[in-house]
Amino acid sequence: MHFITETLLVGNINDASEPPAQVSAVLLVAAEFTTQPPTWLSSGRIPFSEYAEAEPLLLDQAVSWVEQHASDNRVMVCCRAGMSRSVSVVMAYLCCVQGMTYAEVLKLVTTRRPGALPLPNLEKAIIQVRRLRQTRTMNKPGLASRRTSGS
Repeated sequence: MHFITETLLVGNINDASEPPAQVSAVLLVAAEFTTQPPTWLSSGRIPFSEYAEAEPLLLDQAVSWVEQHASDNRVMVCCRAGMSRSVSVVMAYLCCVQGMTYAEVLKLVTTRRPGALPLPNLEKAIIQVRRLRQTRTMNKPGLASRRTSGS
């Protein structure tokens, strides 16, 4: 288990099965595993394939899950080894929700998680996730009328 920020961690499959007490939400992002986490914590599963490019729609779901749980919890994102898929989800969250640049996030994650290896074409997938999130924001009720009323 590795702290990326004070409230955001990455871990492996063993960490997902037996999370430390300071973690209160776990997201498993490994397609090849399922776990039965303790009932005292919030948990979710969004299956990413190992070594594959990050699927923008799955990445968007994972970012949203972390965002929903991060305000009240210390969140750990886990995959098989805690080096690629989990790191990629955390990087996407920091870029899309916290507003950090890809370069900033890459430096932070590789410093805090030695051996981190983001999924192929992750930066491109993060750009697509940002667009999906912006489109959702623009299409929320009430925003459309405000946009058109000023024209």
